[in-house]
Amino acid sequence: MNNIPDGVYPTMITPFNGDLTIDYKGLKKLIDWYAENGVAGLFAVAQSGAMFELSLQERVDLARRVREYAPKHIPVVASGHISDTLEAQVEELTAIADTEIDTLVLLTNRFAAPYEGDDIWKKNMSRLLEKLPDGVPLGLYECPTPYKRVLSDNLISWIVETGRFGFVKDTCCDPEMIKRRGALTAGSSVKLFNANAPTLLMSMQNGYAGYSGIMTNFHPQLYSWLCNNWEKEPEKAGELQSYLSIASLIEDFGYPMNAKYALKTLGIPIGLTCRRSDMRYHQFSEYDRFLVDQFMVLSKSRIAEL
Repeated sequence: MNNIPDGVYPTMITPFNGDLTIDYKGLKKLIDWYAENGVAGLFAVAQSGAMFELSLQERVDLARRVREYAPKHIPVVASGHISDTLEAQVEELTAIADTEIDTLVLLTNRFAAPYEGDDIWKKNMSRLLEKLPDGVPLGLYECPTPYKRVLSDNLISWIVETGRFGFVKDTCCDPEMIKRRGALTAGSSVKLFNANAPTLLMSMQNGYAGYSGIMTNFHPQLYSWLCNNWEKEPEKAGELQSYLSIASLIEDFGYPMNAKYALKTLGIPIGLTCRRSDMRYHQFSEYDRFLVDQFMVLSKSRIAEL
């Protein structure tokens, strides 16, 4: 039985102090804000949280603190395995699992090279599963870094057959594939969470369990409403979906730094400092701030209409 609740799972950003250490005071305030705004769970130690720039000890500490700070009724799923070798991945995943998180999430691009087929992927995944404790709930994440491994229909069917997986963060961004995945996982223990804002409503209509994307760092209330009310108020849900599709374009303007700035405008006491290599030397300009300020005005207006 899959005990993962449906709904919104923010891909959490990680607040940093000016010296690049993790800002745990800011993290606690951020988690409180997520919880106050209707999220079903939290996805910690993922790409949004700079997992590729954190040491193993930092990833472990971060997962542990998120589970400690989050309300007990909100499950925490976490990743954090970034190594190439099976032995190193077992070490990383075992350490993350020991933090008492609720689901351990595996990156789909860790089990085969871009040029290798599904047979190699299944072979390596099977080897890993043998080395992980049977009782650990597992998930999958189609992480875009270092390359994006989108699961084939064959692999979706295979993970359903294993009975080991409950949470899948889907980044395929393909309406036809979304429809097939909904059908392939129907009635199984696998719950699909869409990371792509423009296809969220249609994915829910095809059996998906919710949303797990970066836009939850700007306005999780809107995504929570859509996931919880799309069947009861279809016309309003369709209109909101249109807004969310256009609003998601803000992702292209300095994320995650722009999300940290947006959170500061909401009173969350975190800085703009980032560990991610693509953001470390980014100059968050007055123009960038100008865009986010206007975006947040529209966002607040939409929230007030709910």
